[in-house]
Amino acid sequence: MDKNVQIGLLCDIYGELLTEKQQDILDLYYNENLSLAEVAEELGITRQAVKDSILKGEKKLFRIRRKVRYYEEDRQTRKTNTKDII
Repeated sequence: MDKNVQIGLLCDIYGELLTEKQQDILDLYYNENLSLAEVAEELGITRQAVKDSILKGEKKLFRIRRKVRYYEEDRQTRKTNTKDII
């Protein structure tokens, strides 16, 4: 799956777990297709601050997804093991 699509989906699902600023920046960059410079100008921050926020936001979204997947796999394993015991 394309990274832009992945980030968009992850923002839809877990976006509220990001800071408001990260949400705004990721929305402008991925959903509105603005460049780093355009996002920076829109928000009155530096291009580097936009890039840093995007990277941190992406990292957080992927970390959350990994943790949720791990939790679900662990839950399924426990559920299966419980059925085997009964």
